[in-house]
Amino acid sequence: MPSRAWNGRIATQPGRPKLWVVGGLCVVPQRATMGTDVTTREILRTFKRIAVVGISNDPRRASNGVARYLLKNGYDIVPVNPLITDFEGIPAWPHLEAIDGPVDIVNIFRRPEHVPAVVDEAIRIGAKVIWMQQGVIQHEAAATASAAGLHVIMDTCILQEHLAQRWD
Repeated sequence: MPSRAWNGRIATQPGRPKLWVVGGLCVVPQRATMGTDVTTREILRTFKRIAVVGISNDPRRASNGVARYLLKNGYDIVPVNPLITDFEGIPAWPHLEAIDGPVDIVNIFRRPEHVPAVVDEAIRIGAKVIWMQQGVIQHEAAATASAAGLHVIMDTCILQEHLAQRWD
């Protein structure tokens, strides 16, 4: 991580993509196809199919509340957890590579030691974004995803980010 990349400022390192940092650790590489630095607002507006890895049917769990919120706000949720069969009537998948169809965002509710394997799978399925929830920090996995061309958001709640946006 570049030392100057804090508080939403753009920072660069020679030979590395531009990085944008938001609320703690949020790394989003500049994509040539986008033409400008991508913000979480653009990600949330553009990408609508979200695999929620580590989702729970327990309403006390953050993954449950976040997934319900995303469903209510028009996102297509793909539950990923080998321990459940469905979430809100939506079939659950045991892992990312089992999912039918493309996935835009991989939203991770797993402990940091499990994130590298999730990122590797996300790269193999062609996901566009890795979103590590608040409290999930895994620098090596973030670097791997970024090097593979994925947008990476770390230690940031997707629900809080969505609420913070002013939608037209």
